[in-house]
Amino acid sequence: MSSPGRSCPLAYGYSPSVFRRTAEIEAETVYAIGGLYGNPFALDAIFALAAAEPVAPTLVFNGDFNWFDAVPDDFAALNARVLEHVALRGNVETELASDEGAAGCGCAYPDWVGDAEVAWSNAILATLRETARGFPELRARLGALPMHAVAGVGGERIALVHGDAWSLAGWNFSQERLLEDPSQVAAAFAEAGVRAFASSHTCLPVLQPIDLRDGRRLIANNGAAGMPNFRGTRFGLVTRISAHPRGDALYGERLGSICVEALAVRYDHAAWLEWFDARWPEGTPASASYRRRIVDGPSYDVEQAVRSAVRPDAAVRQTAVA
Repeated sequence: MSSPGRSCPLAYGYSPSVFRRTAEIEAETVYAIGGLYGNPFALDAIFALAAAEPVAPTLVFNGDFNWFDAVPDDFAALNARVLEHVALRGNVETELASDEGAAGCGCAYPDWVGDAEVAWSNAILATLRETARGFPELRARLGALPMHAVAGVGGERIALVHGDAWSLAGWNFSQERLLEDPSQVAAAFAEAGVRAFASSHTCLPVLQPIDLRDGRRLIANNGAAGMPNFRGTRFGLVTRISAHPRGDALYGERLGSICVEALAVRYDHAAWLEWFDARWPEGTPASASYRRRIVDGPSYDVEQAVRSAVRPDAAVRQTAVA
């Protein structure tokens, strides 16, 4: 049996066919905001980005908006702001709502993530859960959030998930796994009947076009909204999906009638680091696991995130998008 932090509960799973449904969201522009990780300054920056849009976008927080907000006032304030918008639960919110400890943080970490990182994440979740226990109504509300959503944008259907097409904590849309089996991804698109999946969870971004016989598809993983995603940078990312391109996108891809773009979330880094250090000083699990990334960014570059299109095996049977 997998250990806590590496296991994936059965309740996290679903079929790609669940996305063949009427869209719950209809909007001119959608922001997919995954991995806020409790950063209130990133939330301020996201709201500023949204305010600069000619038409107000629909903000979709697709999981793990909690993480470093383990002080009760921080936890209450951040969730109050997020839950005014569309929100999906990630593994963090799911585990906060549960007293079961078998899944640990619920991250379902793959084998390339070290045991120390897994242990630190389990410890962060345990600390955050103690805080959440002081807010039973909010905890229940987090547990009742959906795992996924479907949005209609510019006539295209978009699946919004935390993990991947199969699981809330799935890693098949990670930059490490995405190209291992393109036929599996092609089959998921055929079953789901969508043009794009917007995801997060795996903490590093990737924009991957998939060329199928009936047209291009796209996987847009924003990595983290609340932490740096690239070497030497100090900003997060959100995925913007819109019928109209935005001139300040970091990178993007045209997909039929829409544009899928990565926007930089340029939060107040000095204020964020001071906030983080006051709550997670040296010697705490969050400091050990994340402080270096917050200061310097991960060992990952924009060129690694923006991928060339792949064409899966022609033998994969395609169906028309609904």
